Amino acid sequence: MGFGRIPSIAIRNVKSIRHVSTIPRQFLATQPGKERVVILGSGWAGFTLSRNLDPEKYQTIVVSPRSYFVFTPLLASTAVGTLEFRTTLEPVRARNTSVEYIQGWADDVSFDRKTITIEPIAAQVAGVPHTDRGGPRSSGKGEIFDISYDKLVVAVGCYSQTFGTKGVRENARFLKDVGDARKIRRRILECFETASLPTTSEYLKKQLLNFAIVGGGPTGVEFAAELFDLCHEDLSRLYLTLIPYVKISIYDVAPKILPMFDAKLATYALNLFKRDGIEIKTEHHIQELRLGLPHGQENTSDTAGCLTLTTKEEGDIGVGMCVWSTGLMMNPFVQKALDSVHTYPKASAILDAPATVPPSDLQWSLKRHPKTGGLIVDDHFRVQLVEPRLSAEATVQDVFAIGDVSVMEKAQLPATAQVANQEALWLAKHLNAKNKNSKGFTFRNLGVMTYLGGMRAIMQTSDREIKGRTAWLIWRGAYLTKTVSWRNKLLIPIYWAINWVFGRDISRF
Repeated sequence: MGFGRIPSIAIRNVKSIRHVSTIPRQFLATQPGKERVVILGSGWAGFTLSRNLDPEKYQTIVVSPRSYFVFTPLLASTAVGTLEFRTTLEPVRARNTSVEYIQGWADDVSFDRKTITIEPIAAQVAGVPHTDRGGPRSSGKGEIFDISYDKLVVAVGCYSQTFGTKGVRENARFLKDVGDARKIRRRILECFETASLPTTSEYLKKQLLNFAIVGGGPTGVEFAAELFDLCHEDLSRLYLTLIPYVKISIYDVAPKILPMFDAKLATYALNLFKRDGIEIKTEHHIQELRLGLPHGQENTSDTAGCLTLTTKEEGDIGVGMCVWSTGLMMNPFVQKALDSVHTYPKASAILDAPATVPPSDLQWSLKRHPKTGGLIVDDHFRVQLVEPRLSAEATVQDVFAIGDVSVMEKAQLPATAQVANQEALWLAKHLNAKNKNSKGFTFRNLGVMTYLGGMRAIMQTSDREIKGRTAWLIWRGAYLTKTVSWRNKLLIPIYWAINWVFGRDISRF
């Protein structure tokens, strides 16, 4: 699935804060002979960059509310117990790296003074789903402070896009972080346990075991496949009488699922799902997701946590869980905190054309993509400034944006971890070489792949199409190869083997 989506981090803007302290901690002291690179974000782009910058040349500081990196392609496997959560995590702090870390939220940036305003958080947020819920915060906060930078890299990622659909933020499950996967696993088992009670009616059983996945891309399709495997390979042995009630449906507003694949492979996936009983409901428009059973269906106050999914085409549908995977929306830090440039950074910005007015007298803002709101960057990932009244533009030499928040001027690349990973590797190589005249970034498409359940998958590259068991073996091998640490390279196949022999762990915690 193109190595999955990029996990997002919640960052907010607090321009109203007046007092900002200087940071006294020794571990952030300036290191002589090294440039300080501050990276905002610990996702695919930020984490990869931090691990590949030359420690002899740079003092690397990562700012993120998460002290870990999530290998997102395997989150669906952790949500159903095929893998354990730790196998998808890599710590930002590690014994074999010199990367420094601040657990906090970036609130503002001064490009002229080359400082970042940070609000630290005192408690970990692993259980907080990184969705578009407005940036849920830990209750433990520290004193606002500034840190300086020589180079700044914005890699904060994006949120799950809900299109403003009523009730989705509050009631849907997302699959962006380990906390999300834990909640999904817990809810699946809750549905089965509740449905197995002798007091549960036939109607309520049908609602509890009706699982809806909104989004027909690789993430939604892979989760549906993993859920099917869990139900029919493991839960069927423990809840034999409940399996006939299980229903898995994929909803998408588009006319077909997996649009990034050729028609032949997409049809193969569609036929395979149809044979397995997974319903594909394309051209369906979700209008609301609310707590409770559909109105008028059953007179009971015990809804067992069920939801009502309302579609334009079918009306109200009772579901036990709804997993939302429909796309990305811009991070509030990019959308709001970087809304304006307070003072023109004359020391680091270069005008693209001579201006008739002194640049410092103009009202500059970051150049953005008109549809996504992403930051426009050149082929070296440097952010662009624009003055709309005079149509003046400038390039900031020491501020970069990579991953989902960046949009290249020449071509808009897909928002996948494969893209973010390549961008981070290129930028690290470029900065390590200190070659300002190097050739710009070029994306190399390594193909896309998606798991379909039952040890079958599809894979597509520029010159090949593979499906079935062979594609599944490549799918597992590719993700195992891309796993960062040797620890997880060992743990992942061990868990695959354990679960193949003994079955998945269905403990609820």
